[in-house]
Amino acid sequence: MKTFSRIILAAVLLAAGVVSAQNYPGTRPVRILVGYTPGGGVDTAARMMAQALGEHWGANVLVENRPGAAGNIATEATAKAVPDGYTMVLCNIGSHSVTPARFAKRLTYDPIGDFAFPVWIGGVPNLFMVHPSLPFKTLQQYIDFARKNPGKLNFGSSGVGASPHLSIELLKSMTKINIVHVPYKGASQALADVISGHMESSVGNLAGAPLASVKSGRLRGLAVTSAERSAQLPDVPTIAESGVPGYDVTGWYGLCTQSKVPQPILDKLHADANKVLAGPLRKRFEDQGVMITSKTPDQFSAHVKAEIAKWTKVVAEAKLEGD
Repeated sequence: MKTFSRIILAAVLLAAGVVSAQNYPGTRPVRILVGYTPGGGVDTAARMMAQALGEHWGANVLVENRPGAAGNIATEATAKAVPDGYTMVLCNIGSHSVTPARFAKRLTYDPIGDFAFPVWIGGVPNLFMVHPSLPFKTLQQYIDFARKNPGKLNFGSSGVGASPHLSIELLKSMTKINIVHVPYKGASQALADVISGHMESSVGNLAGAPLASVKSGRLRGLAVTSAERSAQLPDVPTIAESGVPGYDVTGWYGLCTQSKVPQPILDKLHADANKVLAGPLRKRFEDQGVMITSKTPDQFSAHVKAEIAKWTKVVAEAKLEGD
């Protein structure tokens, strides 16, 4: 009798979830949290998704910036939010791979077990940039100078341990160069200092301001971190092409929420996001340098697990665990 009652209860709960999914999001606003300051690639991606989903649903989709702790503040807030589908985070290589690799013992949540991964958006390389007044026309020239002048060149990033920073730590490890990291509170501040000439070089997600800055000539792009060149900057080579064979760092964007969100709502999020990504939004992302690809939620989750393992090794070599 008890078993029968449990079956009935499960059926009722499932039916309730289906009904709520059919009405989701209704008149309630949906929040997408961003763990970084406005103006960077993650923020740009979140705002593009928010606008497209809001138009598709006829609802308010709001972006909230909660910068700090390499994206961890927004990720933790999402993990601990009510699991009803109304709070998501623009998850990325920094928030869900690098931060877990650095702070595994400090996290108050499980970056895999406490999250659902309903929406994979796509991949995006980092871009290594210098001020146009510098004599370096290629990354190899930059590397050659750095080898002869250890500690003389600086590079800015969005913060210690974020994906752009670690992409250059990997470069330093593979090329045995010594260049000095200058962390900022956000990607936009780092970029502004290179544009103004206060910093020699910078690294950041290609999407957003870095792409626009290189296209406008305010900065010179030396290399992208992905295995293949970006269609938006076809004349900028990859780091692998620039004398560092085997180098490949590709960031990624997605929408993550709590693992306890009812499955029908997760299914609707997945389906609706894929619909908007197949429309005009796709070109908007591609124009920003984001490569739109397709992954199921299970494939997305498996990718995050693999990325955590990869960056745990890089973090250990760079001695950045828990700093």
